[in-house]
Amino acid sequence: MGIVAGLDSSPDFTRIVVCDADNGAVLRQGYAPHPLEGAEGGGRPSDVDPQAWLLSLGEAAGGGLLEGVQAIGVSAQQNAVVPLDSQGNTVRPAMVGGDKRAQVAAADLIDALGGRQAWAQAVGSVPQAAHPVTKLRWLAKNEPDAALRSAVLMQAHDWLVWQLLGRPVRRTTDRGGASGTGYWSAATGGYRPDLVELALGHQAMLPEVIGPADAAGTTPEGLLISVGTGETMAAAFGLGIGLGDAVVSLGASGSVMAVHPEALVDPSGMITSLADATGMHLPVVTTLNAVRTLRGAVELLGVPDLESLSDLAMKSTPGSHGLVLLPYLEGERTPNLPHTAGTLTGLRRESMKPEHFARAAFEGMLCGLADALDVLRGRGVEVRRVFLLGAAAELPAVQAAAPALFGAQVVVPQPADYAAIGAARQAAWALGVSQGTLDPRNPPRWNGAAAQVLEPGDDLAVGQAVRQQYVSVREQTHPGAFR
Repeated sequence: MGIVAGLDSSPDFTRIVVCDADNGAVLRQGYAPHPLEGAEGGGRPSDVDPQAWLLSLGEAAGGGLLEGVQAIGVSAQQNAVVPLDSQGNTVRPAMVGGDKRAQVAAADLIDALGGRQAWAQAVGSVPQAAHPVTKLRWLAKNEPDAALRSAVLMQAHDWLVWQLLGRPVRRTTDRGGASGTGYWSAATGGYRPDLVELALGHQAMLPEVIGPADAAGTTPEGLLISVGTGETMAAAFGLGIGLGDAVVSLGASGSVMAVHPEALVDPSGMITSLADATGMHLPVVTTLNAVRTLRGAVELLGVPDLESLSDLAMKSTPGSHGLVLLPYLEGERTPNLPHTAGTLTGLRRESMKPEHFARAAFEGMLCGLADALDVLRGRGVEVRRVFLLGAAAELPAVQAAAPALFGAQVVVPQPADYAAIGAARQAAWALGVSQGTLDPRNPPRWNGAAAQVLEPGDDLAVGQAVRQQYVSVREQTHPGAFR
């Protein structure tokens, strides 16, 4: 069918993969970092000139990387807002990332619409500081002149696609990216302009939501550009997950997402109801404490790194000799306990050893993520197989405990930029549809990711006992937290 490229513009870098459109084999790769100028304390900035994304893209694509490519797909960091004036010029730098500036704005929006349940019913999610709708509220309150001049609202992948196409009159987005804005509903498939006005103070033009296999357009040189999507949706598409699959991502915080045939409305707000990149749905549950739990244990025990912590934990046994750690070190979102702290129980003279605490840290982190999996299962989401992502997924202590605690087969894919691969797969889909060789309802079948597969096996009963011990402590400490 040809050669396609996937472009992933993350907060830190641009990565491009060039793939065979028929089977997904990666032929070439390119990479370029993003500048971090303007970041306080050397971290990521909250405001970024989107032109930096284009410069990074150009550097990553240098040396003839895109030679022979017939179509490009774009994935990019989620939650970025690019406000444009009526002429298509940015009125201020893009607002990106978690952006803690907007925490008060999130609370304001929740109250303004009548509470968390009202937001969950309206758009399938409750405003948080990172959400685009919340950033708009912050903008209206803190930079009213910029807010007033904001006539068009785009996300990062929308803006990049628009730029690649030469800034056409038509602006497009996909349902996956739209579902994370806080003003588009995956359940109804439509925007809520009233929520844009509630946040920004006035109406604004929003990109047209087109289908997963649709092309956003073609460049004058004949290069097809697919619709694009957010990084989460692109990574799920690149992994090739489907019904019965869940993805557990181990970052400082954790997330659990799964493919589901319908949008889920969760009055508690624990489930964020996103759309995926194929026409299905992608409910997501987030925990605030994942690898940060392990890093805290590293500091407390004085071991050099996570690998050493894992080695230490493997000297203990399942159940950590009676120690149970509720890892709510930064408060917790699942369950919704924003002002709580962590809890360590089961201290006895024989359990007060470094290896038992190390094991309790791993089990506590994984049990917290199992709680998130259970939130989805409790809403009818089928989970037969769990893809485990993140550097910590390679740790022996994680791999030893995860299958039994999750109660499912665990797949640990080889490290790869699955968001860029997902963007390339989307490009291949749009290219095949344009050529009449693929069905717009069925994406191309690409070779699955090489992976290590772990089965719960005989450890399942032991894992269930450890999990029940954790749940018992959680219910005693925070009764009714999941009601």
